[in-house]
Amino acid sequence: MPVNQLKAGVVLNYVVIILNTVVGLLYTPYMLRMMGQSEYGLYSLVASVIAYLTVLDLGFGNAIVRYTAKFRAEKKTEEQYEMFGMFFLLYLVIGIIAFGIGLGLYFNVGTLFGDTMTAVELDRARIMMLLLVANLAFTFPMSIWGSIIQAYEDFVFQKSLNIFRIILNTAVMICLLHFGYKAVAMVVVQTIFNVLTLVLNFIYCRRKLNIHIYFRFKHFHWGFLKEVAIYSFWIFLNAIIDRVYWSTGQFVLGAIVGTAAVAVFAIAIQLEGMYMQFSTAISSVFLPKVTAMVATNRSRKEISDLFIRTGRIQYIVLAYILSGFIIFGRQFIELWAGAGYSDAYIISLLFFIPLTVPLIQNLGITILQARNEMKFRSVLYIIIALVSLGMQIVLTRFFGGIGCAMGVSGALVVGQILIMNVYYQRRQDLDIKTFWKEISKMSIIPIVLIFSSMLVIRHFFALDSWGKLILGIAAFSLVYIPLFFRFSMTDDERNLFISMFHKIFARS
Repeated sequence: MPVNQLKAGVVLNYVVIILNTVVGLLYTPYMLRMMGQSEYGLYSLVASVIAYLTVLDLGFGNAIVRYTAKFRAEKKTEEQYEMFGMFFLLYLVIGIIAFGIGLGLYFNVGTLFGDTMTAVELDRARIMMLLLVANLAFTFPMSIWGSIIQAYEDFVFQKSLNIFRIILNTAVMICLLHFGYKAVAMVVVQTIFNVLTLVLNFIYCRRKLNIHIYFRFKHFHWGFLKEVAIYSFWIFLNAIIDRVYWSTGQFVLGAIVGTAAVAVFAIAIQLEGMYMQFSTAISSVFLPKVTAMVATNRSRKEISDLFIRTGRIQYIVLAYILSGFIIFGRQFIELWAGAGYSDAYIISLLFFIPLTVPLIQNLGITILQARNEMKFRSVLYIIIALVSLGMQIVLTRFFGGIGCAMGVSGALVVGQILIMNVYYQRRQDLDIKTFWKEISKMSIIPIVLIFSSMLVIRHFFALDSWGKLILGIAAFSLVYIPLFFRFSMTDDERNLFISMFHKIFARS
């Protein structure tokens, strides 16, 4: 594949990330004000319910990419096309199953949410659910084409299409909201753009990549399917965990409290997704290095040292974001989303603070994958996710959205902090004690500045406008960054960031 295709794909990938963040920050407050809290909560609730059905992918999308690349490297074109036919049939069956389950949800909307919704809201929920279910049923068999494009490393087409979709979808939604259309219109627009994207992927595969699919029922490779199923199983478990952690809260709130509480919770979930991106963007840079170290049987101490160094670098970024959000998050949310969403600040903190630990330790997941030792983590997380669901149901009845977030947060503390840190120390020979000594020393400056800044703001400043908020963040940054740079970072880390800035300015 030409090198310029790779470079362009990397650049476009960053464009997609930045574009999604900008759209989330600028478009969301407009949407909230035009739709209203109840309508936005209704939309978020229905979307979160349907999101559960996406786990029926069973991890096959990842498997398509992996085995397509494998067959291409081995020049096994016939086997590749037969595999496409097998996956298309599997996805067709999954799509039918998803549609059947979705129809069951459609006919039981009143049973699930009748106690917290009005008759009008129930009617709108049924319409949106039917549209989203049909969308999902169509998506499953057609999603194979997107996976093929990814496996063929044709990044420019896929990323460019994604960029155009984000821009056009947002532009159309702004126009519809301006003319008074609300949640149902959003679902209709999303369905149309999704169908168009899937069809364009199909056309591109057939005409540009010249992809064919062979349906050979007499020679269905059950042995190969078993191999794929084993590979996909752990990915499937992780998908379930993600849904239980980050989607059940909205379902529980919709069933127990109502759509307004779902809207507030959904804002916190959106902010949590943005927070996670900063960590995953950093850890991906180290993936090739740790994989090579494990594959070449490097000492466990070397791998442990890399785990600590990577965690420190991730913490440099996340500590700044977390400190700033603790100080300015409440004012930001009230200005950005509106006064009715102030509880989203507490809910976000209940996510951000415990989530920071697994985010600065996510190189551990790469180490487990490289050592083929993911079983313990996956089984543990399934158990913790189910416990989390039970805690959410109980706590939501007493404390509403904040109680629901406490259930999620408690599961993060028990599973991803306490148990996994013990496992990393005892079974993976990662020096967790040294890791936490390093992080503790780095945390002194952020903790001191958080408390001092909050005292100053409380007694001397009212951040009640965008201008004052931006000025406050700038003043905090001018104090935080030099102090953290001088007292919390090592010489190697300072040189790393200085060299990065030198490269950026040298190219500009």
